[in-house]
Amino acid sequence: GLGTLYLLWGSTYLGIKYAIATIPPYFMSSSRFIVAGLILYAWAVLKGAERPNLRHWRSAAIVGGFLLLGGNASVAWAEQHVPSSIASLIIATMPLWMVMMDWLWQKQERPSGRVFAGIALGFVGIALLVRPQNSGELMAFEPVGIFALMLAAILWSTGSLYSRNAYLPKSKLQGIGMQMIAGGGMVFLAGLARGEWAEFSFANISQSSFLAWLYLLIFGSMIGFSCYIWLLKVAPADRVSTYAYVNPVVAVFLGWLFLDEPVTTQTAIASAIIILSVVLIINRKRSSAPQVEAVKPAVVPVKISSRKPVQLEELEP
Repeated sequence: GLGTLYLLWGSTYLGIKYAIATIPPYFMSSSRFIVAGLILYAWAVLKGAERPNLRHWRSAAIVGGFLLLGGNASVAWAEQHVPSSIASLIIATMPLWMVMMDWLWQKQERPSGRVFAGIALGFVGIALLVRPQNSGELMAFEPVGIFALMLAAILWSTGSLYSRNAYLPKSKLQGIGMQMIAGGGMVFLAGLARGEWAEFSFANISQSSFLAWLYLLIFGSMIGFSCYIWLLKVAPADRVSTYAYVNPVVAVFLGWLFLDEPVTTQTAIASAIIILSVVLIINRKRSSAPQVEAVKPAVVPVKISSRKPVQLEELEP
C-alpha cells in the first residue's frame, strides 16, 4: 500500500546513483522511460484505448519534454555531482515553485500567509542545505549540480502546470505512456547531442548499474505507478499525497545506508525545514471549506475534477 509507494519512489534517487555509475545519465533515463512508455501504451491498447491523434501526441511531447528532458534527465545528470540524498531534498521543493508559478503565471488566488511561510521556509532550507560548513567555499556541493536540480524542479513544475489543460487521451495508461515515449525520445536525442554514444559501450555496464536500471524500470515506473493508481481508488487522496514529503526522508536514509552519504547536523536541520515547508504548502487547503471534488495528489496537489486523466507529473523522477 502506501508504505510500498514510499519505499519505491523514495528509492529511485539511490537507483539513479547506481545506474549512472557506468551508464551515461541521458541514455539511462531515455531507455528507462521509452521501454516503460511502450509497455504502458501497449497495455492501454490491449484494454481498448482509442487511437491517439497528432494533437494528442503534440501535447504528450510538450509535457514529456518538460518533465523528462527538463526534469528527470537533469536529476540523473546532477547526481554525478551531488549526493542522491541532497538531490531528493532539492527536488522536494517543487511545491514551492508550483505555488509561485500558479499565482504569478496562471493568475490564481493569492497564496495565504501559511503558504508564504512555507515558501520562505523552503528557500531557507535550500540555503542552509548548500551552505558550506568550512569557510572559503562558495557551496557545500558542486554548484553545477545544485543549479541543475533547481532547474529540474522549475521545469517539472512548468510541465505540471501546462499539463492541466493539455489535450491528452482519456486513458490514463495511454496518456502517460505517450508522455514517456515522447519525452524519452527527446532525452535520447539530447544524449546524442552531448556525445554520450561516442564514449559509451554496453560492455562497460556493471552488474550493479544494470540491476539499478532494471529496478527503476520495473519498480520505479511500472509497479510504483500501478501501486499509485490502486491507492487512489482505495485511500483518501490527501493521505496518498503524503509521499511528496516522505520520499525525501526515505532517500536520505537509503543514501546514508548504502552509499555512506553523510548526514550532518546541518543537513538534518535543512531537511527538516524543507519537509516542513512542503507540509505547509501541500496541506494549505485542509483547514478551509470542505472539498467537493477529489484532490489529485501530484508533486503539488491541485484541486481538479477526478475525471481528468492522471498525468506524468505525478511520478517521481
